[in-house]
Amino acid sequence: NPMRCERICGMCRFVMSLAANGYDTAATQWLERTLDDSSNRRLTLPESFLALDGALDVMHNVADGLVVYDATIRANLLAELPFMATEDLLMAAVSNGADRQEAHEVIRRHSQAAAEGVKRDGRKNDLLDRLRDEPLFASINLDDVMDPEAFTGRAPEQVDRFVQDIVQPIRSRYAEALRPAREPSV
Repeated sequence: NPMRCERICGMCRFVMSLAANGYDTAATQWLERTLDDSSNRRLTLPESFLALDGALDVMHNVADGLVVYDATIRANLLAELPFMATEDLLMAAVSNGADRQEAHEVIRRHSQAAAEGVKRDGRKNDLLDRLRDEPLFASINLDDVMDPEAFTGRAPEQVDRFVQDIVQPIRSRYAEALRPAREPSV
């Protein structure tokens, strides 16, 4: 929900602005802990916690209503994948005996033309079709380079480990505090 996310942004921006109070106080009181320090703390600390609590409530509300459209995500990924795979396309051409500089220039020229067609004219990404028409890439199966999972590195394992080692222990420790999302009141 864009309006709720803007509300989150506004509350977090407010909290970030409170840091300047501390800098200003430290710059003028010379670490003497004068009354301007304590009065400032009495205002900024509770206000920051209240604002962050409100932001977290709204975030929880937004996240609770998220819907993931796998097919749309996959379609968008596959539309952009040829651009992300240009380095792998270059390596495939070089491994197949092509001159690196020549292959780079062919990929660069066709990438720019394909991107222009996508951005300016709303056409589908035709980079792979363009490269298939090039003699340099004729003997390469370009679809072999187009596996999206080849571009994720260790991310799946890192996410699984983070959830197992960090998130789950916290969720277990505070299970009673986990509450269903409610309509935010901030």
